[in-house]
Amino acid sequence: MTRRGRVVVWGAGLTSLLVLGVGGVGAWIYTDLNNNIDAADVDGKLGGDRPENLSPGSKNILVVGSDSRDGANAKYGKDLTTMQSDTLMVLHIPKNRKWAAIVSFPRDSWVQIPSCEMGDGKTSAPHKAKINEAFALGGSSGEVAGAAACSIKTVEAHTGLRIDHFMSVDFSGFKGMVDALDGIEVCPEQAITSDKARLDLDAGCQTVDGEQALGYVRVRYGVGDGSDIGRIGRQQEFMNALATKAQSKLTSPDALYGVLQSATKSLTTDPDLAGIKPIYGLANELKGIPSKRLAFLTVPNYPREADVPSDRANVVWQYPQAADLFTSLAKDRETTKAQLATATKQLLYASQVSVRVLNGTGQAGRAAAVAEKLRQAGFTVTGTGNAPSTVDRTAVSYPAGLERQGAVLASRLPKARSAPSADAQTGVVTLTVGPDLDLTDLA
Repeated sequence: MTRRGRVVVWGAGLTSLLVLGVGGVGAWIYTDLNNNIDAADVDGKLGGDRPENLSPGSKNILVVGSDSRDGANAKYGKDLTTMQSDTLMVLHIPKNRKWAAIVSFPRDSWVQIPSCEMGDGKTSAPHKAKINEAFALGGSSGEVAGAAACSIKTVEAHTGLRIDHFMSVDFSGFKGMVDALDGIEVCPEQAITSDKARLDLDAGCQTVDGEQALGYVRVRYGVGDGSDIGRIGRQQEFMNALATKAQSKLTSPDALYGVLQSATKSLTTDPDLAGIKPIYGLANELKGIPSKRLAFLTVPNYPREADVPSDRANVVWQYPQAADLFTSLAKDRETTKAQLATATKQLLYASQVSVRVLNGTGQAGRAAAVAEKLRQAGFTVTGTGNAPSTVDRTAVSYPAGLERQGAVLASRLPKARSAPSADAQTGVVTLTVGPDLDLTDLA
């Protein structure tokens, strides 16, 4: 099989789509596997403030690779007591089903985590953290529904994408799939030794079993540049190889059955996807997509250290490119990997954008509050003051030559008007705060 329809992600969920989608799997297997898939209802945990679906007929599926330390996964980290989101992706399927995109979110993305239910009547306060903390917060009580709901709320808040479905997969299913296929070949360019990932591999091509494979896709430090971005690329390559081998085993009932057993036993979805029939239906929608129109993308980002020198552990998203990507998907416009690569070449750090904040609300202290939020986001605030008159809507203005700087700020405030101005202060982007500006927009 070619890469047609290969939705290659970390986790058993979409790999099972690949196998089911090619057909030839007996009805008896569906019956046997159907009850393996757990359902978790998140609807009551998401609240009413959600993005509008701008392209009815399209689908956005959140895929979470969970490294919960419960049960079979306990040996992978005694220091972790809650569910963890090891990988986070969104699969976008357009209305016309002629292309698709898989967008990876670096787990070190520094974002605002919204208020989430934590179980036992507790609710978390909004705060800044790595994006993968959302899954852990919502899963504090050990329930996938809460973990998935907090991840969905976080992704929706920062992308504007309406999430229609979710899939959560744990470590044990991944290992079982690899072992059912008698291992997968990997070709590391350098030897890899990591106690944390429980991995010791020589350089060069070799076949790894499930335990080694798990370490290979999880290892980060001591490999390449040690970044989460590098790990994302390695995960995508590995899952591509796994999917290819799974397809080659279609004539081997034992191997195929073992893959599907491992996949479905470790899979939790929303109720609408919790069954072989809906997953098979989704697979049929995907398998006709040509390989050249299946895009594997990563949210544009850069080290947060560029804006906050003391932070060497996180990344922030690159604007306006990240906002443009999310808008394109929300409006069902195709974005290729090449297009995204070209757009992200023009990198401007938030710290390279000088902003003057003017209070146009008539409410005392508003400019200072907004300025502080901008500083926290990495922008360089040159000063605050009052606008000549009150305004009814927030506006971004800039002088000629600062179009890119204006776009970086404006993309963080999607409701604001943005335009060049002959009266704008030289070398500075001016933000005039209106009553419509919610401080959470600057989170």
